[in-house]
Amino acid sequence: MQRTILFYGNYFIEFYSIQDEKLKTKIKYVFQLIRQTNQVPEKFFKHLTGTNGLYEIRVEYKSNIYRIFCCFDEGSIIVLLNVFQKKTQKTPKSELEKGLKLMEDYFKLKK
Repeated sequence: MQRTILFYGNYFIEFYSIQDEKLKTKIKYVFQLIRQTNQVPEKFFKHLTGTNGLYEIRVEYKSNIYRIFCCFDEGSIIVLLNVFQKKTQKTPKSELEKGLKLMEDYFKLKK
């Protein structure tokens, strides 16, 4: 299975453009895994319970954890929404709400 990754807005691009090369390499590795692996390990890709279709891509680098919220479109298209550095166990409510809003906006715009 080959998945396609799309960017919605500039949220991810703005984040990615200011990161160091090693983090960029790690992100590219995780994206490649998601594109080509049928069963992506939960360590890298997880559905967020109770969110009606919001997922998170997880990237760990230098004891930092980065989360990229995304959703599926047409089964094999992954749409990247917002991204943030996770600093606590619990996902910040504001980031979760932003991800849900962006997902809603994406599907409204698509119609």
